Amino acid sequence: MTNASQDTPGDKPKAGAAIIPVTPFQQNCLLLWCENSRRAVVFDPGGDVPAIVEAIKKVGVTVEQIWLTHGHIDHVGGAAELRDMLNVPIVGPHIDDKFLLDHVVESGAGFGMTGVRNFTPDRWLNEGDKVALGEMTFEILHCPGHSPGSVVFFNREMRFAHVGDVLFNGSVGRTDLPGGSHARLIQSITDKLLPLGDDVQFICGHGPGSTFGHERQTNPFLNGAM
Repeated sequence: MTNASQDTPGDKPKAGAAIIPVTPFQQNCLLLWCENSRRAVVFDPGGDVPAIVEAIKKVGVTVEQIWLTHGHIDHVGGAAELRDMLNVPIVGPHIDDKFLLDHVVESGAGFGMTGVRNFTPDRWLNEGDKVALGEMTFEILHCPGHSPGSVVFFNREMRFAHVGDVLFNGSVGRTDLPGGSHARLIQSITDKLLPLGDDVQFICGHGPGSTFGHERQTNPFLNGAM
């Protein structure tokens, strides 16, 4: 588990974060909390639910919701189990990923992942929606391409985003899975993410995070090198 914090200049940190790598895919399950209220959300609990619960206990926060960036198995495999354990709602992704959430068991079987369940979120997310965590508000951007229903969570005040598998440090999400489209993915990144500003820091679904500015300048999928 790795820890980080997000703050604004001159203020104490507004948010705390812990990344719990889960599943054989080493997906970045993110525990994010508001420092003042100690209220928290879990992003993309793909599996290894006991490790996620242990991280919650170690940090000492109260999880109020589960937020999903998209419907692929390594991001949602533990969502139904964690929802039942914590008695909290699942929020997201966009309804265009319903076909993935309806076949979680089938998808998991293909990777030897047992104990996973199909489920329906308590709330689907759309472009322009907002979700709250304690004193923080996140704007929702629908960013299809990696999957049809991928969404990005953006906090304007902290200049921070969780981009799921839309964008990576030095790469972009794969588009060879059902519903994927490389053209739509690049359009999502260039039309919706990069205009938010070079200073925006992001956490992604796998590997280290980055900033939109660094990726705009150096990512070969965005600067014409590929």
